Amino acid sequence: MLKTKINKLTILVSVLLGLSFTAKSQGNLPYVDGKLIHFGFSLGLNAMDFKVTPKSDSVNARVSTLNPGFSVGIISDLRLNRYLNLRFNPTLHFGERQLSYFPKTGNDSIIISSIPINLPIYLKYSAERKGNFRPYLIWGAGISFDFATNKENPVLLKPVDLFTEFGVGCDIYFLFFKLAPELKYSVGFNNIFTPLDQRNAGQILGPNQRFSSALSGLKSRMLTLTFNFE
Repeated sequence: MLKTKINKLTILVSVLLGLSFTAKSQGNLPYVDGKLIHFGFSLGLNAMDFKVTPKSDSVNARVSTLNPGFSVGIISDLRLNRYLNLRFNPTLHFGERQLSYFPKTGNDSIIISSIPINLPIYLKYSAERKGNFRPYLIWGAGISFDFATNKENPVLLKPVDLFTEFGVGCDIYFLFFKLAPELKYSVGFNNIFTPLDQRNAGQILGPNQRFSSALSGLKSRMLTLTFNFE
């Protein structure tokens, strides 16, 4: 009887040790990528920019300083196959752009604040996992709504934009979660600049109207570094 119990205990310990060794050799969270659906959140930094189209060659304008902003989002992930995932990642960005005009004739720069919520759908392509690391590429597109459009600002932005976004990242597997540093670049499709003749220009003081009159178009650009927790 004792010998039988010892044999059973030996078999049980052997199985547990085998499972432990297998999990250890595969790294942390060996089965997490097999889930059909999972969720997470993202925190990060952004730098907003413009592609500027001037109205004439006499005055040029550009974003002279890339001011850091803050980003926070929610992740929903659908597994398509071993290498592909479909992701929905609504993200709220807080940031601003400093638009400067050249040649300078005094204080020729303004601050344009933005609080866009981006609603993108991404396709994520992952490489083979190596230990606790798995690099990936990500590409997607979506729509953006800016909640900080200010009709009293000399340069008025339209609140809605369409964009595409692409980037790289790497899943890092810890004992209880995945952390993924991710770098993305966003390109807006629409001209989000509102000309003076399409707004109530009477709200803008005469000297400040030059900030808009020198522009023909603005298209959004944004660089984002996020840390995804899944």
